[in-house]
Amino acid sequence: MGKFDGQVVLITGASSGIGAALAREFARGGADLALAARRVDRLEELARELAQDGRRTLALECDVTRDGDLERAAARTRETLGKIDVVVANAGFGVVGRLDRLTLDDYRRQLETNVFGVLRTIYATLEDLKRSRGRLVLIGSVSGHVALPATSAYAMSKFAVRALAGALRHELARDGVSVVLISPGFVESELRQVDNRGQHHDEAPDSIRKSLVMPTQTAARQIVQAVARRRRERVITKLGKTAVFLERHTPWLLHTAVELAGVRGRRQPD
Repeated sequence: MGKFDGQVVLITGASSGIGAALAREFARGGADLALAARRVDRLEELARELAQDGRRTLALECDVTRDGDLERAAARTRETLGKIDVVVANAGFGVVGRLDRLTLDDYRRQLETNVFGVLRTIYATLEDLKRSRGRLVLIGSVSGHVALPATSAYAMSKFAVRALAGALRHELARDGVSVVLISPGFVESELRQVDNRGQHHDEAPDSIRKSLVMPTQTAARQIVQAVARRRRERVITKLGKTAVFLERHTPWLLHTAVELAGVRGRRQPD
């Protein structure tokens, strides 16, 4: 028997990367899936794949920056699949660049997706999770603990998600809702192929050394394990765990290492 037999999982940003891998992993655990993202063609392909394994699936065109999209997605999920037990707020992207090369619009765009998109997801599904005493999963980042050069916009957004998770754990505990914060380090995904305006560049090479990048499915297995156990937080990748540990206990050492290594951050793809 799977850990999520008979449960319904709604995932935003499910068309690629961690979101798609999580859909496959939850399906292996017996869950039925509501898949939400902007690229509906990819969602439909993934839904067909999961349906072949006997899972009920639903592809939902959804933009987390648009008011009303999440409410419509949640309503269709209830009508088609039933009660919602797990919500994964995964949709997001990363604005990169030095402060003096970014604009206020860049910061607004970043927060609109990574912070307000998460809030829209929560507001649209909160009553469902209270009724099912379910699990709310927020995809943060190691950048929500450690801010590096050229990541100010992205780090701000993920620090905000971490703060939100901490507050909601207290607020929702009496309702039986578990809040699980996932803080990935470098995981194989399309995140580093997306520019500051949220546009994909499929041919852009990954700027991170392959030896530092965890396969998506490995990360998904660890995330689903954490959700099943209702963990408070799970940091993904060894490098990510090391960075978070150093930031918590010896921040001066981490700062020195960043300076000595000459870390300047990545460029946006073009």
